[in-house]
Amino acid sequence: MSLLVIFFTCGPSVGAEGVANMPVFRRKVSVLCVTITLNVFLCLLVVLSWNPKRDRSEKIRIPSKKFWRQQVLSKSFWNREQQRLDFFYNPVLNSVLSGGDSLVELPDWLNDTGPLDPCEPDPRVPAQISDYNSLPQRFQDFLLHMRCRTYPMLINQPHLCDEKPFLLLVVKSLIPHFDRRQAIRETWGRAGVVANQTVATIFLLGNTLSSDNFPDLLGMLNHEAALHKDLLQWDYRDTFFNLTVKEVLFLEWFSQNCPHAQFILKGDDDVFVNTLRIIELLQNISQSRAKDLFIGDVISNAGPHRNRKLKYFIPESVFAGQYPPYAGGGGYLYTGELALQLYNVSQQVVLYPIDDVYTGMCLKKLGLVPEKHSGFRTFGIEKKYRDNPCAYRSLMLVHSLTPQEMLRIWHWIIHPELHCQ
Repeated sequence: MSLLVIFFTCGPSVGAEGVANMPVFRRKVSVLCVTITLNVFLCLLVVLSWNPKRDRSEKIRIPSKKFWRQQVLSKSFWNREQQRLDFFYNPVLNSVLSGGDSLVELPDWLNDTGPLDPCEPDPRVPAQISDYNSLPQRFQDFLLHMRCRTYPMLINQPHLCDEKPFLLLVVKSLIPHFDRRQAIRETWGRAGVVANQTVATIFLLGNTLSSDNFPDLLGMLNHEAALHKDLLQWDYRDTFFNLTVKEVLFLEWFSQNCPHAQFILKGDDDVFVNTLRIIELLQNISQSRAKDLFIGDVISNAGPHRNRKLKYFIPESVFAGQYPPYAGGGGYLYTGELALQLYNVSQQVVLYPIDDVYTGMCLKKLGLVPEKHSGFRTFGIEKKYRDNPCAYRSLMLVHSLTPQEMLRIWHWIIHPELHCQ
């Protein structure tokens, strides 16, 4: 009723002398009416929401801690580089910066981005990592070129996925491992139609330097590539710390040449994969679960090793904190759709010298957690079961095995007379 009264009484009554100022007067009255109406409306809301039965002793709760925390710049080089990427990929801040606001002044540490060419040695590294000179050479090399993600491709297979494979088997290998690759081709990595599904196999290779003490195998490698048409090679130094480079280069190749593959199994060239069981698993999963599927031998609550004698040693000056859950790099299974997402989000995650941990970081960036599956044994199986044919029937992946063991186990797997309980 009050609102109606206000609306009907807001019409002004003016004489002849006020006709000339009518437009200005009406605007003032209109503003006044709107203000009064809003005040009355707010009063009504207060009255309607008031509860006389509420305990009068109840007090308004004021947060005891700040709900927003200013970011503290990390002392560890990798974390600091990640903070920089997080800032530039923040959608809110990015919209402000892209708007060309001259009032936005970036902190000095954000402007310190290193050389314009990311594949040039980064001169900031020796100065910003306190113990840089005492780190192993492989570590120094990685840190100097940590920003580089582009390398020339030496061998490509652009038509490998023309038939849109149901399952793409992706194997990390080294140039001298001819025997391992051939054993995989003859066993679990056999391309073609397997269990009524199209399977394709690809091997990922880097390059070697003369200082790596490998013989010249280029002629043999080119013959292998021409014969089998299943090799991908890039011109970067193929080392343990550069397995992460191999990961991002594959994801880029996949997005350009094989984006329609439904599933990917990625592993080392010394694992045995029960391809039949993998296909059976994939055929029985639901459509909703298949969208973000990522399964393997998941490691949780892990962190960097600080012992310099260990293969996975990471100094505190480089990385601080815990690792996200990640699947052991010996082998894991995920969807092609997720591979495309991983490629995109990998641009927002600084390269890390341990490839399976890096993949876990990318998954975390996507808001995903890898799923643990007991059939993935990236740490091998007990010695007493290694000669038992039935032990491999129920498993998905076993690490690590020789080429001879792969041939023997595959014969067990496909043997029609083998009965296991």
